[in-house]
Amino acid sequence: MTDRLEVAETPLAGCRVVDLTTVLMGPSTTQALAEFGAEVIKVESPEGDLVRGIGPMRHPGMGAIFINANRGKKSVVLDIKTAPGRDALLRLIAQADVFAYNLRPQAMARLGLSWETLSALNPRLVYVGMFGFARGGPYSARPAYDDIIQGASGLAWLAGVATGGAPSYAPLALADRVTALSAVNQVLAALLLRARTGRGCAIDVTMFETVTRMTMADHLQGEAFIPSEGPTGYARQLSRYRKPYQTRDGYVCALIYSNGHWKRFLDVVGGQRMLVEDPALANIEGRTRRIDELYGIVESELARRTTSEAMALLESIDAPAIPMFSIDDLLRDPHLLATGFFGEESHPSEGRLRTTGTGARWHGEGLPAPGPAPRLGEHTREVLESLGYSPKEIDAITAPERQGGGQPAK
Repeated sequence: MTDRLEVAETPLAGCRVVDLTTVLMGPSTTQALAEFGAEVIKVESPEGDLVRGIGPMRHPGMGAIFINANRGKKSVVLDIKTAPGRDALLRLIAQADVFAYNLRPQAMARLGLSWETLSALNPRLVYVGMFGFARGGPYSARPAYDDIIQGASGLAWLAGVATGGAPSYAPLALADRVTALSAVNQVLAALLLRARTGRGCAIDVTMFETVTRMTMADHLQGEAFIPSEGPTGYARQLSRYRKPYQTRDGYVCALIYSNGHWKRFLDVVGGQRMLVEDPALANIEGRTRRIDELYGIVESELARRTTSEAMALLESIDAPAIPMFSIDDLLRDPHLLATGFFGEESHPSEGRLRTTGTGARWHGEGLPAPGPAPRLGEHTREVLESLGYSPKEIDAITAPERQGGGQPAK
């Protein structure tokens, strides 16, 4: 059995992250840091993170998506547009290792939270911003959400080309999640650099450039060369036949890919003559030129079989294949259940909750499970007390309306 590391032994033990992010991209980044053992203090407005309101939920402000992107964090409510709220945030940042935000840089400057201001306060700070578009270009000031970036990066267009239909978005926050993974990598690298130099740094992680790099990695193709060696677009990925294959009673996902896969498949289905007539089909370059035709053969062959029969054929030629699963199927999937992918936690206010694994496993020892997602403002008093605020000062910060209203931050 895998032993669990003690909290003090985790990779980011003792690292304090001040998290001024909302929605999905930023919170997914900081949750990953929390899973590595960082103390993540989520600073929220009095209204709370917008995603708190996305249901279903058992209690207001504790929606399922919020819970799944904010485990292991502390929630502190500060109105940073007031002087007391901003001062409390600055005091918190002065003791932080990482400051994460996903407002546009222009908004951060207006709030007095630019890198220049905060690095003067805390020279060891790793200052990471996650937003839509890199500085210096005509899109720099544009707001961005996942849908916008899927469209801007070519993902929505690629979906239309591949299906022969209208452009469409992937039905999940793909741009947010991919950018979050990049941001985690950048923060960890910055912390390693600081350990050597003693200095903090500022990092911009932008959605448009991050996701465009991903799409271009596969689809730049001939335009990777100067002068061009051909058009953009990877033909195999854009084939209209690259999809789950319908069987007589379901769908199968299969990838007949290597030289051996194709030879064995064509042998089984009586297509040996194709290899004789076009010897180029023996290699991936030649197959890519005729990929629609080849995938069409796979589609017609599997359509004549049940899912069980299709899987038997594919397994006989050692081709990667699996029946297509729905989200509901995954909850009952025997592999995920056997490997402990799904877990359970007892939340102080929300009761029993299902959790998911990360896809990474530490052999010999494991990371402790992060704590539950916080209720709005659950840790405000605790954190402010740790910064040296008196009870009276905390009352003034947390309830400015009772004090006659807070003064605007300058």
